Amino acid sequence: MSGDRLTASASGALAGTIEVPGDKSMSHRALILGGLASGTTAIHGLLEGEDVLHTAAAVRSFGVEVERLGGGEWRVTGGEWRSPAGEVDCGNSGTGARLLMGAAAGFPISATFTGDASLSGRPMSRVLDPLRDMGAKVEAGPGDRLPVTIHGGGLSGLDFVNTKASAQVKSAILLAGLHASGAVEVVEPAPSRDHSENMLRAFGVEVETSGATISLGARRGLTATEVHVPGDPSSAAFPLVAALVVPGSAVTVTGVMLNPLRTGLFTTLVEMGADLVIANERDFGGERVGDISARFGALRGVTVPASRAPSMIDEYPILAVAAAFAAGRSVMHGLAELRVKESDRLAAIIAGLVACGVDAREEGDSLIVEGLGCSPRGGAILDAHHDHRIAMSFLTLGLAARAPVVVTGATTIATSFPGYADLMRSLGAKIA
Repeated sequence: MSGDRLTASASGALAGTIEVPGDKSMSHRALILGGLASGTTAIHGLLEGEDVLHTAAAVRSFGVEVERLGGGEWRVTGGEWRSPAGEVDCGNSGTGARLLMGAAAGFPISATFTGDASLSGRPMSRVLDPLRDMGAKVEAGPGDRLPVTIHGGGLSGLDFVNTKASAQVKSAILLAGLHASGAVEVVEPAPSRDHSENMLRAFGVEVETSGATISLGARRGLTATEVHVPGDPSSAAFPLVAALVVPGSAVTVTGVMLNPLRTGLFTTLVEMGADLVIANERDFGGERVGDISARFGALRGVTVPASRAPSMIDEYPILAVAAAFAAGRSVMHGLAELRVKESDRLAAIIAGLVACGVDAREEGDSLIVEGLGCSPRGGAILDAHHDHRIAMSFLTLGLAARAPVVVTGATTIATSFPGYADLMRSLGAKIA
């Protein structure tokens, strides 16, 4: 068994109650906002995956005191940022890189951002262009790719209309706007994840929201606070879908974030006929959370509108796997964003499904999966392409396929879900 090569085989019924690691989106933001705030911020339940640890190291490089006190317990003492002594390595994290660029642009400093091979191939222009419009000086590689150097300070306000709903673009502008003179407003075609707005308010910043329009008020200083990070719904998706497709399974994941801008997958699975039950809903750390239970049962094909994409953009790989087991055709619209993730996820999804005996294709920005209504053949060796969600999705397929599925490049899973394989084995999954 190698950590870089994992094999998932047909498993007996999965059973158990588990917790998944803290939400990745909130973890990135907690570290960055804590680093911008005056005073010391306590963070509970921080995801300690590689992506977030890169952000912690990056924030520290700007002169911020960042301390790990224990498992998931961190303390950040923020203030004025200074130019880092070396390059800021963001690893594989597009969220970390783009939000850090926005935050750094507000200070009269210079910082060079780098990343791994996957991140270095991803375009940054959608964040860099508005930062340029605000007055930041930017040096970037060909096609506005990493390495990127930001020379910040002296920013002006911005009225930005985004053609796509993107929490990363919106967040970068809001973070830069904390130190800008003048009005800062972002208009989106549809609301994207609102973790930045919620957390900025918790740190004392005045943020106004009207539909898909977000603006900063006059009060832009951050005051340290206490942040509780709930379970990541994107991580919860893997054991829950595994329970839906492995015969006889019943799995509960506790303490999962239920922010309505993150629950598109759960809505879609219910439309597919999934036995999915949410219980014990409660408020936790400024977000709605609950316990989600999934039981094995028949699924049917479904059409997913493009308007739902912002609320489940990271979950399409695992939804495509569920669709492979469903009876009938599933069509998922509005997936252009998948082409510029950790990999070209749309291409990776299709290649993986076809290799496992499932008819899948793209038409424009739509994904079409011809569900089998039974277990796929499996029996493929798949490259994760440095993409943690592709890796976990096809390992999930392998747990109920007729022949094992091998995933290479599986070490990338640690970027978002440390301990994934052990946690799945605790439920009875055959992952070796």
